[in-house]
Amino acid sequence: MPANETAPSVKKKGRRARLIVLVLVLALFAGLGYGAYWSVDSVRASFPQTTGSLKVPGLTGTVDVKRDANGIPQLYADSDEDLFRAQGFVHAQDRFWEMDVRRHMTSGRLSEMFGAGQVETDAFLRTLGWRQVAQQEYDTKLSTETKKYLQAYADGVNAYLKGKSGKDLSVEHAALKLSDSYQPEQWTPVDSVAWLKAMAWDLRGNMQDEIDRALMTGKLSQTQIDDLYPPYPFDRNRPIVEGGTVKGGKYTPAAGPGSGSPVSGGQNGANGSQVSTQTVGETGLAGNATAQGATVGLRTQLGALADTLDEIPAILGPAGSGIGSNSWVVAGKYTTTGKPLLANDPHLSPQLPSVWYQMGLHCRAASATCQYDVAGYTFSGMPGVVIGHNADIAWGMTNLGADVTDLYLEQVKPEGYVYDNKVLPFTTREEVIKIAGGGEKKITVRSTNNGPLISDRSDEIATVGARAPVNSAAPDRGNGYGVSLRWTALDPGKSMDAVFKINRAKNFQDFRTAARDFEVPSQNLIYADNKGNIGYQAPGRIPLRGGGADGKMPAPGWDSKYAWKGGKDGNAGYVPQDEMPWAYNPERGFIVTANQAVTESGQGKYPYVLTTDWGYGARSQRINDLIEAKIKDSGKISTDDMRTMQMDNSSEIAALLTPMLAKIDVSDPDVRSAQKLLDGWNYTQEPDSAAAAYFNAVWRNILKLAFGDKLPKELRVEGSCMNVPEQTTGPADDLAKMVRECGERDSDSAQPDGGDRWFEVVRRLVKDENSAWWQSPAVGRTVAATTNRDQLFARAMKDARWELTAKLGKDQSTWSWGRMHQLMLKNQTIGTEGPGYLQWLLNRGPWNLGGGEATVNATGWNASSGYGVTWVPSMRMVVNLADFDKSRWINLTGASGHAYHDHYTDQTTLWAKGDLLDWSFGKDAVDKATVDTLTLQPEAGSKS
Repeated sequence: MPANETAPSVKKKGRRARLIVLVLVLALFAGLGYGAYWSVDSVRASFPQTTGSLKVPGLTGTVDVKRDANGIPQLYADSDEDLFRAQGFVHAQDRFWEMDVRRHMTSGRLSEMFGAGQVETDAFLRTLGWRQVAQQEYDTKLSTETKKYLQAYADGVNAYLKGKSGKDLSVEHAALKLSDSYQPEQWTPVDSVAWLKAMAWDLRGNMQDEIDRALMTGKLSQTQIDDLYPPYPFDRNRPIVEGGTVKGGKYTPAAGPGSGSPVSGGQNGANGSQVSTQTVGETGLAGNATAQGATVGLRTQLGALADTLDEIPAILGPAGSGIGSNSWVVAGKYTTTGKPLLANDPHLSPQLPSVWYQMGLHCRAASATCQYDVAGYTFSGMPGVVIGHNADIAWGMTNLGADVTDLYLEQVKPEGYVYDNKVLPFTTREEVIKIAGGGEKKITVRSTNNGPLISDRSDEIATVGARAPVNSAAPDRGNGYGVSLRWTALDPGKSMDAVFKINRAKNFQDFRTAARDFEVPSQNLIYADNKGNIGYQAPGRIPLRGGGADGKMPAPGWDSKYAWKGGKDGNAGYVPQDEMPWAYNPERGFIVTANQAVTESGQGKYPYVLTTDWGYGARSQRINDLIEAKIKDSGKISTDDMRTMQMDNSSEIAALLTPMLAKIDVSDPDVRSAQKLLDGWNYTQEPDSAAAAYFNAVWRNILKLAFGDKLPKELRVEGSCMNVPEQTTGPADDLAKMVRECGERDSDSAQPDGGDRWFEVVRRLVKDENSAWWQSPAVGRTVAATTNRDQLFARAMKDARWELTAKLGKDQSTWSWGRMHQLMLKNQTIGTEGPGYLQWLLNRGPWNLGGGEATVNATGWNASSGYGVTWVPSMRMVVNLADFDKSRWINLTGASGHAYHDHYTDQTTLWAKGDLLDWSFGKDAVDKATVDTLTLQPEAGSKS
C-alpha cells in the first residue's frame, strides 16, 4: 500500500448493525447523498469558534484563548478556577467525542452508546469498578483544592455542552443522535478522576506476563519458561540509578561519581535471586505444590481471561514488551545552552486523535488565587498538565513497569470463599448495564479480600477448577475455583492531587513532595530546573507481598501467606515512599529512563523487589551510549542533538544477528541475492531501507520457527494453524496422530512479539548452536527439519525471501522497510472497524515509517502477526531550561478531534519525519505565534 503522508485501537465486536447506521449517516454528511451543502453544514457545525468572544457561565473574569497556526491553545486567566473552567471548555470544543467515549468506557457504559455488543466489555469493567474507585477517591482522598479544580473543569465542559447536541458536538454524535436519539449527559468531576484508572490499567505492569507464564506450563518445562524470561542483563544495560540503598527508613543515593559504569550481576534476576531451573511439578507456584497443581488446571480458563483482556479498550497501548517510553535529561555542563535539556516521548497506541492534547495554562499575574504558569501535554477530559514544564521546572514520564497486579486462585463455595480454612462471605454489589435502543442487563459483582472475582465475567472462566488436576494437598474444589484480581489502582488514592502539585512545583523538593501522591500508575519521573539541577524520582504504590508470593504466577488465594501485607487500608502494605529510589545531580551529568530496571535488588543492594519483569534495556542503553558518544566527540549536546537521538533507528538485534546471517551458506540464488542486501548494512532501519525490510522478515521467521511454533495455542496469534500431536505422552503410535491446532491470541498481544525480551532470549541462546530451541520439524517433503542454529537461520532466510516477494514483489530494488512498516491512524471507536466508507471518512494514512521494535525511535510491531505499526512515540518534546521559548514539541496527530478540520492530522507528517514545532511559552512569544484569539467572558450577573 503506498504511503500518502499509518495502530490498533478499541477493538470491539458486535457493533455491526449500529455501524451500518453510522456509515449511512456519515455518507450523507460527506455529500454522497444530499449534496455538498448538507455535507459542509453538517461536518463544520461542530468546529470550534476560535475568534471573537463567547459567554461562559461560571467565569469570574475574562479568559483569553490564544491559538497558534497549529490550533494549539494558550489560556490566560486571573484565577485558578477560571483557568481550569476554560480548560474544560476548550478541551470540549476540540475533543468532546473522545471525552465522551472515554467516560463511558471508564464507567462501563459503552453499551449506552454502541449497543448490545458492548455488554460483556461493560460487565468486565463494572467488575473492576474503575468508576466506583474514582468516586471513592473524590469523596475521601482528594484535597479540597483539587475538588474545586475538578468542579471548575466540569463546569467548563458543561458550559460548552449547553444547548448542543448531535452535529453541534461532532459528526459521530450526529450519527448517534439520528440512530438512537443519544443525548450526552453533564460532565462530572468523577468523570475526570476515572480517566486515571484507564491510564493505570494500560500501564499495569506484568499481568500479561503472569498469565502467559501460567499458560506456558501446559506445554513447556520450567527450564524452558525460564529461557523465555531471562534475568535483566545488569552486566550490560545500565539501570536508572546505581548503588543506592535504604538506610534508617530513607533511600540513600550512592556516593561517588555515578558515572554509570556497568555493574556486575548478570547471573541474577532483577530481584537478585537465581532463576529457578526446576521443571513443572518439581516445585509449585512460588514454591508451593498446591498452587502449582491448581494453576496447571487453569490453562483453559486463563486463556479465556486473556481473550477477555484483549476485548478491553487499550487507550494507551497494547500489552506486551513494547509499551513504554523514553525520557532523558542532560545537565548544563554537557549542553550547548549551559542549562539542562530534557527529552520525553511516551510510547503508546497510535490513536486518532492522539491521546495527548497540547496546551498552556497561564495566570496573567501570579497570586495566592492564581498559581499556574504551565504548558505541555494534557489529557482531554482531565484538568492540569500531565507532562511539560512551568516557569521553573520541567518533567517527563516513562512507565516504571512495577508489578502492581496479582491474580489469585480462589476456592469458591455457595456461601462464600475459603481463606485460612474459614469460609468468608463475598462482598457483593449489583450493577445494571443499560443498552442503547432499549433493554438492560443486571450483574452481581462478587469480591474476595484479594479483589473482584473476574472469573464471574466469563462463562469459560467460570468453569475454573471443574477439571483442575490439583493434588491431594490442595483444598477440596467444592463448586470450583475462581480467579480474583488484586491491583493497586482498585484502592482509592491521590494521584489527581499530584498532577496539580507537580504543575506548581518550583524546585526538586516540591517535585518530590508532589510525587509522593502520584500513586497509580507508577511512573519514572525525570526532572530539570532553570537553576541547572537535574533529578529522578520513582513514585508509586508498590505492594509488599507475603512470604509465599513473588508475583510471577497466579497465587492461591485461600492461603494468607500469599496475600499482600497490610491489607487495603493505609500504606502499611506498600513500599514506603521515603524508601523509593531517587537521584539528584549525579556526577555523570545525565539520567536516562526508558523502562529499564530502576535499580538492582538483592542482598546488600536495594531491599525491595519492584518487579522482575523490567524492559530489558535495549532502548535505554542505546540512549546512554549516544549521550556518552556525543559528549566524548564534542563535549556538548544541543536541542537538535536531542531530537536526532529521538529518531535513532539502530537495531540492537540486527547488530547481533546480521554477521551470523552473512556467514550462512545459501545455495538458492534468490535467497543469496536477498542475503547480499545485508552486506555493509549499518543496522539502521530507515523507511527506504531494503536491508531493514529483509532483516526484520528474517527476524520474524526466526522467532516463529524457534519459539512461536512451540508455544501453546493460547499465546499464538489467532488464525496461525499448525499440525500437532493429538497427545504428548503415551505409545508412539498414538503420538503419530496429528490434529490441526490454531492460535487464539489477539494480534496485538500474541507471542513472540519480538520485543527486547526476545532480544535477550536469543542473545543468550545464540551461543549454543545445538540448543533444542533451534530444532524445527520438517514441512511436507520439501522443507527439511532443522537440528541446529544455522539450519534454522537458513530456513528463516529462505522463508523471509519468499514472504517479501509476496508482499513487495520479486524485484529487490523496490523493497523498503517503510512499505511493510506502515502507520494507519484510526479514529477512536467507530473508525476501527466496519465497511470501507467509515474507514475512508474518519481514518487517515498510511505513513511509511522507519524505526522498529525496541529502537529509540520506537515504532513497534508485533512479530507474531505482521509488520504494521502497533505503538509509537505518541508525542516528542525537548525542553530547553535556558530558554523555554526555544523548546520544541510535536504531537502524533493534531489539536482537533473533528474529522476534516485543518488540525485533525496536521502534525502527523512532521512527526513521521522527526520534525518538531516551536513551543512558545512566554507571553511575548505566545503573542507572536498567535493567529486566533477567543475571549471567554462571564455571563451577566457573574461575580468578577
